[in-house]
Amino acid sequence: MTHRLKAVAQLVALACVAGLLALLVWQLTHQQHPPPVGSIAPAFTLDQLNGAGPVSLASLRGRPVVLNFWSSWCVACPGEAPVLEHYWKRYRSHGLVVLGVDDKDLPPDARRFVAAHRLTFPILKDGSGQVTDSYGVAVRPETYVVSRRGRIVAHLTGPINTPGFSAQFRNAVAKAAA
Repeated sequence: MTHRLKAVAQLVALACVAGLLALLVWQLTHQQHPPPVGSIAPAFTLDQLNGAGPVSLASLRGRPVVLNFWSSWCVACPGEAPVLEHYWKRYRSHGLVVLGVDDKDLPPDARRFVAAHRLTFPILKDGSGQVTDSYGVAVRPETYVVSRRGRIVAHLTGPINTPGFSAQFRNAVAKAAA
């Protein structure tokens, strides 16, 4: 390799590294931060995956709400899906609403996931990721528990079926329902 060709290759590599660094800095400075516990949950209206029409968070005021952000490609999501379904079936007659928010997924992939795990609670599609971004969701799954008054009671960044989060989730649902 000639000296000139080697210098050009190094320059191209340096430009790529600089570009990646600039992208990282931009991402860090423009990243949405999660709304803090105790604050009003960001409002949204999203269509349901099954085509049953839109659901707005504002229309659920007066009821405790579990917002679970997931994707079909999420490794931990299949493990917590039965827990969410259990809460939906057991407590919906007491007013609890469980909403799955499918993020940046292809609808056929999301539908396969819902069918495979026999989920019956409403699944909302956030194809653009705008709602997910407004909640500062960085990992999948992430769960917010919202009180009857629309305030965030808990924010769990990880699967709710793990020992560290299952007790926090149960307590948050009880607090939101109070």
